[in-house]
Amino acid sequence: MNLNPQQIEFLQMAIDLATQNVETGQGGPFGAIIVKDGKVIATGANSVTQLNDPTAHAEVTAIRNACKILETYQLTDCEIYSSCEPCPMCLGAIYWARPKALFFAADKKEAAAAGFDDDFIYLEIPKSLENRNLPTQRYLHPQRLKPFEKWNFSNLKLLY
Repeated sequence: MNLNPQQIEFLQMAIDLATQNVETGQGGPFGAIIVKDGKVIATGANSVTQLNDPTAHAEVTAIRNACKILETYQLTDCEIYSSCEPCPMCLGAIYWARPKALFFAADKKEAAAAGFDDDFIYLEIPKSLENRNLPTQRYLHPQRLKPFEKWNFSNLKLLY
């Protein structure tokens, strides 16, 4: 896929953000940019170790920042530019944010070569609960459907 010069520039900004994040010791080598109508709305850089937050990945941080700025929980008119192929958590967050496009530079194999291997998560997802490395158990609690029942009849819900 060929990108136009502006898209390449946005991708370079994400790469520069990731590089700067390493040079300043702020976190891992990942950066993300959220763009709407050709303008940068928000950025995010990996700050997992700085914030002691395993969810503080670049893409998740950029999504949170963009949603706050735009006062919405969906980024349907936005594009996401990431310095690297998003991990499973970030990819899930990106799909929930519903941007119109995602562009990334380095892929997950290149990230793995630098010590950021998330392939084990991709391998865990399709496994049955009893075969996962993380002990996982479902309990059929008699009240498990109550939140969904309340949701189905709520006048306060916003569909998303």
